[in-house]
Amino acid sequence: MSKIYIRRGMLLLAGALALVGTVLAVRREKALKRSTPVAATEQPAASSGDGGSAVIRFVKNPEMAPPFEARDISGKVVSGAGWGGKVVLLNFWATWCPPCREEIPELITLQKQYKDRLEVIGLSEDDDAPEKVLKFAQQEGINYPIVMATPQLIGAYGGVPALPTSFLIDTQGRVVLKHSGLYPLEGYVREIRALLGLPVEARIETFVDTGQVFLKNAANATELPGVDFTGLTAEQKKIALHRLNAEGCTCGCGLTLSQCRVNDTTCPISSELAAQIVKEVNHGGKPGRAPARRTVTSD
Repeated sequence: MSKIYIRRGMLLLAGALALVGTVLAVRREKALKRSTPVAATEQPAASSGDGGSAVIRFVKNPEMAPPFEARDISGKVVSGAGWGGKVVLLNFWATWCPPCREEIPELITLQKQYKDRLEVIGLSEDDDAPEKVLKFAQQEGINYPIVMATPQLIGAYGGVPALPTSFLIDTQGRVVLKHSGLYPLEGYVREIRALLGLPVEARIETFVDTGQVFLKNAANATELPGVDFTGLTAEQKKIALHRLNAEGCTCGCGLTLSQCRVNDTTCPISSELAAQIVKEVNHGGKPGRAPARRTVTSD
């Protein structure tokens, strides 16, 4: 009898471990799904102007960075109170994320190049113990602090559905830019130099944040990627946008349809649902889907 109970216990334990493994795999798949160079180019950051010269785009009237204070994986306190006068690059990443590992040498180079004028901080979303992340950091020669990202910290920056994701904070403590996916070193160099007031061969422009930096601001958008509002009256468009901001995408992202369209322009599910809403509004249809399961905030 005891052997039967032991065997059942082992089977239950194996099942639980398999379930945990499945949950982690799904989480990692979702995070990596949007972690591509394509996603990075969709951000309103550095690009080529009409004459081929670089253009840097920062947020107009940027929001202050959420309060930050934590201990890094070596036990030292990392606080936003010490960021004054520096450019800060907050990099959400994980050791299991190939694009994250690929960009580590670039971040090391940036920290070496700008020293005390730049603060690179890695925010690890690993499920492993900090000791394992510390060992990885030592093996890679990482020269900047790494903090284990908490759900509260992730939520403060809008949920961070893709890895890697980096936020640039200017010398006044304001979040001026976000990059999702791999981003070229030369792009970071231009942006950091511009924020430090150093000479840069690029034109600087600004844009209104409609979800490109903080996803909650997708609620302010009057246009959405891949959504055709042609044929709607002004009032109908207002109704359609309200529904897109209220109804959730069913792709598993946990975002509203508006947020999903901004966050992942390749998502076929949010694209189809958004098109259906526009069609229903155009023909006087009534809302028929569930509200969003989660609202992204950065407060």
